[in-house]
Amino acid sequence: MKYLWISVICCVILTECQAANLTFPSNFSIGAATASYQIEGAWNTSDKGENVWDWFTHNYPDSIADGSNGDVACDSYNQYEVDVALLKNMGVDFYRFSISWSRVLPNGFANEVSEDGIQYYKNLSQLLIANDIEPVVTLYHWDHPEILEELGGWTNELMVTWYADYARIIFEELGPYVKRFITINEPTSYCLNGYNATRFAPAKILENMGHYICIHNTLKAHATAYHIYDDEFRATQNGEVGLVAYCRGWVSGDNVTDETIEQYFLFNCGWVVHPIFAGDYPEIMKTRIANISALEGYPFSRLPEFSDDWVEYINGTADFFGLNYYTSRLPVFDSDEDLGIYTIDSGVIENVNSSWSVGASDWLYVVPEGLGNLLQMIRDTYSNPPVWIMENGYSDEGESDDYDRISYYYDHLSVVLSAINDDGCNIEGYTIWSLLDNFEWADGYTKLFGVHQVDFDSSNRTRSTKLSATWWQDVLSTRELQAVPTANSTRR
Repeated sequence: MKYLWISVICCVILTECQAANLTFPSNFSIGAATASYQIEGAWNTSDKGENVWDWFTHNYPDSIADGSNGDVACDSYNQYEVDVALLKNMGVDFYRFSISWSRVLPNGFANEVSEDGIQYYKNLSQLLIANDIEPVVTLYHWDHPEILEELGGWTNELMVTWYADYARIIFEELGPYVKRFITINEPTSYCLNGYNATRFAPAKILENMGHYICIHNTLKAHATAYHIYDDEFRATQNGEVGLVAYCRGWVSGDNVTDETIEQYFLFNCGWVVHPIFAGDYPEIMKTRIANISALEGYPFSRLPEFSDDWVEYINGTADFFGLNYYTSRLPVFDSDEDLGIYTIDSGVIENVNSSWSVGASDWLYVVPEGLGNLLQMIRDTYSNPPVWIMENGYSDEGESDDYDRISYYYDHLSVVLSAINDDGCNIEGYTIWSLLDNFEWADGYTKLFGVHQVDFDSSNRTRSTKLSATWWQDVLSTRELQAVPTANSTRR
């Protein structure tokens, strides 16, 4: 009988521990996200100006997989009330959306502010608050005004001033409603794909250094906006400001060493976050790029140098660590000159395991373990900052019974809960990418991330609920991770 009671007690304890590991902390926030160009449409409504993606998709439609664009997209400019109803039905804590710079400042500069543009975002923010949903605002998600690109875009240091003027207007107009601002989304994505390749707007390849100049000016712009908020608005608005970085994780494998992992992390993620959380670019980046630049005959490093004043000014300019995570790799050393300049600079190539499953996007290998490794590295490298996962999601071709997407969410949320409960990582929020199927940049509408379908063949852009949205409704109503439904499930 004694052993029976011990067995019963152990079973109860184990069950309670398992339940605790599936339960989200009471202060943990879960939301959903979109971005302006990907969903709004209304590309020339009212006095909105042309942005770089308008120009790129109109002039180079062959650069998009299906020749499409965001002229109408999900028509969220006209249907934001429908979107808020979807969010309310899911039960999310917050909604992350981005501002279209050219909708607010039609000519790119602060001398002309669109009343219609500002009012649209005020209406959206107020409606969210009325439905107990917190608005989380991204100031820049890759769609700056085309006129600014014609003046050099992110390779022109004046962009720092132009962006700062824009940021001040957004803080002033939306600050009374918004308590969490994101200055910039994924600098490496638009800098590498837009200024060192032609995959993204503005589609420029600039002498193997455009991406470095782009990041350099982006970090200056971010820091300037942060200080504007700190000096002019924080006392009255009491909000938080940060930047969101795209970071890939890693897992163990052949030739994956502690040294390759560190170098991979610092080039992949540290390039953007190290100046903010530690001060200046990582030493390995500065040293390697300077040495390679010298071998190439340059009298300077292709990686620009921050002055001491800028290092100090940028350091500490984040109230949280914004992280977008989708996938991981097996990083190994390689110096093959055919691999491209950024890979040569980093000295690391990204291998994959053939056993990994992959989403509709050919880069989206499903590796939840890598997220855990990444979160621990952030904890150890940057003194365990508060982390907000601002995007995490899975692409398919638009299935309504999206079991693979639910499985992806389940596996990654399990890792997040383990990182909180077992590894002591300071993770405060998680964001579903995305609320809606939408324009997926160079993939157009061929790869879809939404938990709601959008009928892009209908002028009404009718929304419909996918199985994943229903699953999220269960998760959010119970605040517990729910099992992945089977194909025989009747839950819809």
